[in-house]
Amino acid sequence: MLDLDGRALLRGLWDEHVHVVQAALASVWTPLGGAGSAAEALRRMEPALAAAHPDDAVVGIGFQDGLWNDGPTLQAIDALAGERTVVLISHDVHAAWLSSAAARRFGVSPAEDGRVREEPAFAVGRAVNALARAKTEAAVAALLTRSVARGVVGVVDFEMAWSREAWAERMAGEWTGPRIEAAVYPASLDRAEAAGLGTGDVVEGTGGLLAVGPLKTLIDGALNTRTAFCADPYPDGTHGLLTVPQDELRALLARARALRLTPAVHAIGDAAITAALDAFAAEGVGGRIEHAQLVADPDLARFARLGVTASVQPAHLLDDRRVAAEHWPGRTGRAYPLRALLEHGATLAFGSDAPVAPLDPWRAMRAAVDRALPGEQPWHPEQRIPLDAALAASTRGRATPRVGDPADLIALDRPVEALDEGAVALTLVAGAVRHDAR
Repeated sequence: MLDLDGRALLRGLWDEHVHVVQAALASVWTPLGGAGSAAEALRRMEPALAAAHPDDAVVGIGFQDGLWNDGPTLQAIDALAGERTVVLISHDVHAAWLSSAAARRFGVSPAEDGRVREEPAFAVGRAVNALARAKTEAAVAALLTRSVARGVVGVVDFEMAWSREAWAERMAGEWTGPRIEAAVYPASLDRAEAAGLGTGDVVEGTGGLLAVGPLKTLIDGALNTRTAFCADPYPDGTHGLLTVPQDELRALLARARALRLTPAVHAIGDAAITAALDAFAAEGVGGRIEHAQLVADPDLARFARLGVTASVQPAHLLDDRRVAAEHWPGRTGRAYPLRALLEHGATLAFGSDAPVAPLDPWRAMRAAVDRALPGEQPWHPEQRIPLDAALAASTRGRATPRVGDPADLIALDRPVEALDEGAVALTLVAGAVRHDAR
């Protein structure tokens, strides 16, 4: 029996979209968020470069070049790096700015500005993750310990690698973290099929805490990299990238259905979202759209009609409002349309996309409710949503516990209306105390 001493009791929080290893390693890399120029981003790398062994990959993460006046150049990064491996990963992780030595080491061919985008950038990300393997487990443990202290009882891990064995090994010890649902990517579909794994299946030997997640596929890019696929052009005349043709996406959805895998389609731009919804409709299958950042008005009602969850990351709007105004001019009323999706019957599921935003559901809920940081004017306040809807999107549909629910619970020291991560006094996962600050 636990004495809660009158504290409020809620179902625990889920982060529906995390890249766990990359989010964990971001804490040991150089932070580039807020750098106002390419020159400033490179200056931030100087201490890490001076401290590292010459053979080390020196990594920074979080630059947003969408508003820079001085764009990245190969000459500038090479002037800093010389023959050293230097990698700067963008805020949205859809681009990487590489020294020539890094490009040679990782076998990629950057553009003239020294950047790679989309799949080559993801390949570089996987490579630097692998090089940091010695730091990974401690960093993952620290990340998830912080998340449990914030009331997180579950995480959907979208790390771009087959991770079932890694998670099972972590849970074979004294596991003190949340539940994990580990996603599958198309490159691992044969492996998942051979193992007979479907979404929701529990992995043996993990105390019921590890389950198979959705099947993730990316069909466009991102706003800050200007690769999100949009119906209207960016200021430079491009429309972004549709990276998966419609027939290929339909075939993937059909296979997902056959294998009992819930499809989760990354689509940020409005044209990509339309393409994803068209594919869901054609195959008669439901699932999730990850991000759904810019939605065409006719598509708002299709989420509910097709049984497609809008898996969204409200905290991104705090960082993207200026970039969206610059690169989606005249369309920002359709950006992060959380209220409109709700009013059209869509189911919302909140996540962070960490490392893009902190693994912090309270920040996501505040962004959805306020659409502003403290002291700012709300960005498109007509798209704010009520607190109960934000809580439901963070607790898999219902914040109030009922008899028969799994004992994944949190107790709060202060009213939930404060949306204060420090108010979490107790976190239970499967009935076990994972955090206790009473």
